[in-house]
Amino acid sequence: MDRAIKRASRFKTVPTTLLLMSLMAAGANAAQLATDTPAPDFTLKSSSGENLKLSEYRGNVVMINFWASWCAPCRQEMPLIDALHQRYEKLGFTVLGINVDSDSSAAIKWLKEQPVSFPILFDSENSVSQGYQVAAMPSTVMVDRDGKIRFTHLGYQPGLEAEYQQQIRTLVAE
Repeated sequence: MDRAIKRASRFKTVPTTLLLMSLMAAGANAAQLATDTPAPDFTLKSSSGENLKLSEYRGNVVMINFWASWCAPCRQEMPLIDALHQRYEKLGFTVLGINVDSDSSAAIKWLKEQPVSFPILFDSENSVSQGYQVAAMPSTVMVDRDGKIRFTHLGYQPGLEAEYQQQIRTLVAE
C-alpha cells in the first residue's frame, strides 16, 4: 500500500478515481486481468467523434493503451507506440489509445501538439479502465486476434517498446 501511495503522490492532478484505484490495488500484479481471458468489450467515443467498439477489431491484434494527459511516462511512450502502430498496421495490428482524463480538453490539446495515427478514445467516466482493472498510468493490454488478453503492462520504462514489438510480432504471426 505504501508503494502505491508514493507512486500516486508524484502526480499533483491525479483524478480521484484513478488515485483510489491505485491505492486499492496495492500491488501492480494484483490489478491485472488474467491472460488468456476474453478482453472486456467496450464502446467509446473517439477523437474523430465516432463510437468505436473493441469487438469490431476482432481478427486483428489490438494494443489497448490507457493514458492520461497529466502522466509524463504516457507522453514519453506515445510517439513510440505510434511508430509501432504505423510499422505493423498492414499486418493486422492496431492501437486503441484510451484517455482516462475526466475532462478530455487537456488530452485534445496535447494531441494537437503530438498527433498520433491511431484512434484515441475517451473514457472520462473510467468505466472501461475499471473494467480492465487499470491501476497504473500508463497501462497497456495486448489482445490477440481471437479477442483474448495475452499480455499486460503496468507503467512505462524506456526500452519497454522492444518488448511490445516482440509481443506484436508473436501475435501477428499466429
